[in-house]
Amino acid sequence: MINKMTDIKHTEDRDHKSNADKIKSAAHAMVSNASTRYKVTTHDLPLCCPMPQMTLWNSHPRIYLAIEKTGEARCPYCGALYQCRDTNVG
Repeated sequence: MINKMTDIKHTEDRDHKSNADKIKSAAHAMVSNASTRYKVTTHDLPLCCPMPQMTLWNSHPRIYLAIEKTGEARCPYCGALYQCRDTNVG
């Protein structure tokens, strides 16, 4: 009986931690389609809209954008403008 109670306690602790982790990661996520202009770097390449760190629940399908030649790209779905801050692009 004690082992079962201990197992239940460990399961509850694990579930609580995973919920806390979910809340933390949601706080760091970017909201998709919340802005019309985004500054990006070469670390964000290949560039897609919505970006991987954006929440997707209210967004359009992911599309990859060619920003390497001109230094900027516009999403055809939401109209967001992505501009590269790095000087060696564009």
